[in-house]
This record gives sequence, structure tokens and C-alpha cells, in this order.
Amino acid sequence: MEKAKISASQLFILMVLFELGSSLLVPIAMDIKQDAWLAILLGMVGSFVLFLVYNKLHSYYPDLLPTEYMQKIMGKGIGTVLAFVYILYFMYDAARVLRDFGAMLLTSAYPETPLFIAHTLLMLVIIYTIRKGIEVVARSGEILFIFMYIFAISGFVLIVCSGLIEFTNLQPVLEEGVLPVLKVAFTQTIYFPFAEAIVFTMILPYLKDQKKAKLTMLCATGLSGINLTITMLINISVLGVDLTARSQFPLLSTVQSIQVADFLERLDVFFMLALVIGGFIKINVLLYAAVIGTANLFKIKSPSRLSYPLGFVILFMASTIASNFQEHLHEGLKVEMFILHMPILGIIPPLLLLVAFLKNRKKQRG
Repeated sequence: MEKAKISASQLFILMVLFELGSSLLVPIAMDIKQDAWLAILLGMVGSFVLFLVYNKLHSYYPDLLPTEYMQKIMGKGIGTVLAFVYILYFMYDAARVLRDFGAMLLTSAYPETPLFIAHTLLMLVIIYTIRKGIEVVARSGEILFIFMYIFAISGFVLIVCSGLIEFTNLQPVLEEGVLPVLKVAFTQTIYFPFAEAIVFTMILPYLKDQKKAKLTMLCATGLSGINLTITMLINISVLGVDLTARSQFPLLSTVQSIQVADFLERLDVFFMLALVIGGFIKINVLLYAAVIGTANLFKIKSPSRLSYPLGFVILFMASTIASNFQEHLHEGLKVEMFILHMPILGIIPPLLLLVAFLKNRKKQRG
């Protein structure tokens, strides 16, 4: 492990930016139309249970990375395979987020730029940050967090001043009953974006005050969940259900609608900066987890050396992950939920906790 420490406030900021990340960008939970905000809220509440599982696992092995304690819980063979699966998952997730933001930049601002060039420029900055260590990533998050919320608050004020909000677009609430909302919440929004923050179990050993880990994780998830709920409410009330569902990037479409006093308009490029901040931090955290996990698993003494090879693997994956953005969205919001997110985020950790609990109780009896 790197010899570094981060504070609870830095962990809080990284988690908020991570969870906002690409979830601000793409249309989530639109299967249930105007009730999408409810599914986000319920997904946030459901994720609290998963975070308690992740934190309890960490409390059994506070000084170890998950790649280490998986081997202690499940044995060398199965534990090593599981650790490798999680490293691959972090890299795959980073590639998906990179593709999200590459597509957004090309669609909204740089239509003539090759996708690979946009990916490469962003990835080189991320690799440079990773080489400097987790403390630099955390300090970068503190600075970018301020800018992110300046953009968010000013955007909210401008949307209200524009008179764009139509609350009738949010009606009727629970048009098809509560079951569709629960289904989407517990098969989609609980995993994307909230439970993706399982990656922070790779960072918890660096926390100065381990007692603050649980409260910090829950508070960060609560804030990001409320922010995402408000964003979805605004998107639907401004654009309507159909346009929100059809738009590749609903928040940008909402911002494009802003027109105040006949001179404040076309602010989408300005707000793209806020979205890029979230993506930058999310990819940073995922790549960092992959780097230290790989170094730990294969006993590599200098983890920073892995940032270039793993970064370029993610770069290649992002460019080849799907033939077009619609296919990419379909894979991420439909197929991937059941194949990757559900077992990796929702099934394996509780099983690990159960085995760890039984082993721990046996030790106490012994």
C-alpha cells in the first residue's frame, strides 16, 4: 500500500463527485417515466444497506485492501480469482465512464474530433494524477468540488429565473403503481450510481480516522442521492418525459433551454465543465483502485508504474466497448445490471461478510 492518509472530509468529497459522475450525464430510471426521481431516491436508501455490508467487511480487516482480505476469507485460490474479478470490474467501469464523457464532448462541442483523441487527452491527465498518489487525487477533489457546486447552484438559479419549470410534467405520480418503481430502484438505481462506490473499499485503509468511515459513506451517498433526485425532477419538469427519455444527455438539453433576459443563453458549454469534473474524479478513483489492487495482488512494489499500462488498457476498452453510443447506453443501463452490477455489488459482498462473520465467531470461541 501507498504510505498516504486522507481525511474524512476528503473521502466525503470524492464519494459525492464519484456518485454524481456519469449519472448526471445519462438518462437513468426512465423506464418508469415521470417517477424516475422516486426510483433514484429509493435506490439511494437501498444502497445504505449495501454500504453497511461493505463497511462491516472493512471493519474486520481495517488495515487490508479487499484484494487481501478476500484471500483471507475465501482462501488463496478463490480469493485471488475474486480479487482479479473486482480489478477487471473497476477497469471496465472506468472504460464505460470514459466513453460517456468522450461521447458527450464530441456530441456537444467537438463534432470533428476523433473519439480516440478526446479519450486520450482526458486519460493522460488522469494517469498523471494517479502517479502522484491518493493524496493528490483527494486534494484535486477538494478544489473541483467547489467549482462543481458553483456551477450547480448557478444553473439551478438560472433555470428557475428562465421560467422553464412545469410541475405538471411530473404528474401523475405513481401512475402505474409502486411496484414498477421498486423494480427499477432495486434492479437499476441501487447499483448505478450508488453501489458502484464499492470501489472506495480500496481507499478506506488510507482514512486517518477509521471510526468515521461508515458515517462519511452514508452522508456522501445521501447528498449525491438528493442532488440526483433534484436533477431528475428539473430535467423532467423542463423537458417533459418523452424528451428526457430520448435525449442522450438530458441535463445538457435542460441547460440549453436556459434563456434569461435575451442575452444569457447557450450555456451548455459552460456546464460541460461541471460534468467533466465528475467524470474526471470517477475515472481517477476507479483507475487508482485497479492500480493498487493489481500491485497488491501481484506483489508489485511500485504501484505507480502500473498507471500507464492499465490506463492505456482502459483507453483501448473505451474506444472498442460499443460500436455507437446508443449501443453503449443499452449495455450499461440494461444488460450490464444483471451480468455485472448485481453479482459484483449486491451478491458477492454479503456472502463474503457471512463467511467472515462465521470465521470471526469461530476465532472468538476458540
